[in-house]
Amino acid sequence: MTKETPLATDPLDMNQYRMEKLPIRNKSTVEQWLARIGIWIALAVFVFLLTADPMPFLVNIDSTMLSKTAAEHFDQAGEVLFSWHGQAMFAIFCAAIILWITEPIPNYLTSLMVIIALVLTGVLPEKVAYAQLGHPIMWLNILSFILASMLATTGVAKRFALWFICRFGTSATPIFYSFMLINLVLSAFISATTAKAAILMPIFMVIAAVYGARGGDNKNNFGRNLVLQNLLQINLCAGAFVTGSGANLLAASLIAGAIGGSFYFADWMIISMPVVICMIIIGWFVATKIFFPLSPEERLPQIEGGMDRLQQELNKMGRISFVEIKSIVIFVTILIFWATDKYHGVSATAVAFIGAIVALLPRVGVVNWNQVDVPWHLLLFSAGAYTLGAGFKQTDLPNLAVNFSLEYFGLDENTPFSVFYIMLTGAMLFSSVIFQSKTMRTMLFIPIAIGVAQRFDFPIMSLALPVALQIEHVYVLPFNSKPALLLYSTDHYSLSDTFKFGFTMLVIAWVVCIVLGETWFRWLGYTPNGVFW
Repeated sequence: MTKETPLATDPLDMNQYRMEKLPIRNKSTVEQWLARIGIWIALAVFVFLLTADPMPFLVNIDSTMLSKTAAEHFDQAGEVLFSWHGQAMFAIFCAAIILWITEPIPNYLTSLMVIIALVLTGVLPEKVAYAQLGHPIMWLNILSFILASMLATTGVAKRFALWFICRFGTSATPIFYSFMLINLVLSAFISATTAKAAILMPIFMVIAAVYGARGGDNKNNFGRNLVLQNLLQINLCAGAFVTGSGANLLAASLIAGAIGGSFYFADWMIISMPVVICMIIIGWFVATKIFFPLSPEERLPQIEGGMDRLQQELNKMGRISFVEIKSIVIFVTILIFWATDKYHGVSATAVAFIGAIVALLPRVGVVNWNQVDVPWHLLLFSAGAYTLGAGFKQTDLPNLAVNFSLEYFGLDENTPFSVFYIMLTGAMLFSSVIFQSKTMRTMLFIPIAIGVAQRFDFPIMSLALPVALQIEHVYVLPFNSKPALLLYSTDHYSLSDTFKFGFTMLVIAWVVCIVLGETWFRWLGYTPNGVFW
């Protein structure tokens, strides 16, 4: 029996590819099995870790090894109670990871359970735990969805993407190049990768159909390339700008706090953008030349007049409207203020606040609240990750684990800088395969990098910055990010397709990062001279 494709009778109808119209993808046998046992595994792990003997790094604690917040908690609670809090934190963390990976319950529900568990075990006071929903980065996420809704509702993002494809996407290869630039430009304006994916998906799905890729049983290498490369670009291009995602801003704020200064939009862009451009070009080569090479037939449109339909779609939008012009002015103004933050000192969140207010103002703005699409389930999921981060800060669990590991493996002041550099960047990269939150990885690994640098008297930026630049590598498996899950539901590629391409790109990213440590980062003054090798 032939499997039905998720397409309507007209494969070039762009409306059918909207996010809310995609069919719910049936879980594979393995995914169903994991979902059935996941909650029991999580419960067993939680109980075992909570009741087992204290972990080695939670006994005989030296309060001088702790952060200020944790040291105060230690002084108030005493060693035994602090060990209990650290153990509870570790148990909750491991159980949450299992639930997020196996998905026996929705991810946002796991986050709510994490928050209340941290309260009931005494790891966090209620005020601290519940306040994470009001974190500045959470506000930036909300405001980014408002601004992205402005671009989507007025049609600015769609007009730009359609115009660029119709102007430059004359054949298969230029189409891939076009999406590289489209993703890079949109990443400067849209801080939510899920919003970018939702805006671009209808366009590249129609193009895939034009080239004979209709999903399901009608997969081909053009479709695999187009969707997987867009997934890579949607994520990596967000790393070109500190405002590209909330996790980037969080990393920048953690680094700024450690160095006692500020980390600005222009600083991040100068460091990261060349790296991002290099990686998406490498991604195009790996995909089209190694894993999914295009046959001569796949390089040619399979539906006659298919690209003309995109031009017709653009023509139907008519001349650019006054509302679209206002949207562009608002967003360009926001971008200018983001790019000049070192001169005026206003935070990215505050700038987005003002932009969202202007966009929503009656008679002045361009969008109303009913047109705004804020995915609150994603925000609740993020709130759980932030609360875990607050728990790590309160118990200082990462710092204690790092100190214990350094002593256990004999790493000391005689260990070359390169060993720490390679280990930390690799841990940040490959953790993306099992972690479901960029925020949580940021809260876990950036403080570790800062702690290692401080302990061995390396410049904080020499380790923390390269680790931070690996945040957006979340494209290997469907659960690694929301865009990955969304694009996997299009059924244009298999699990093995995304794994072999994505994992290869992770390895390449690690090699590139190591090379950059001795070249680009050294030229910019971040890698300490004479200690890399």
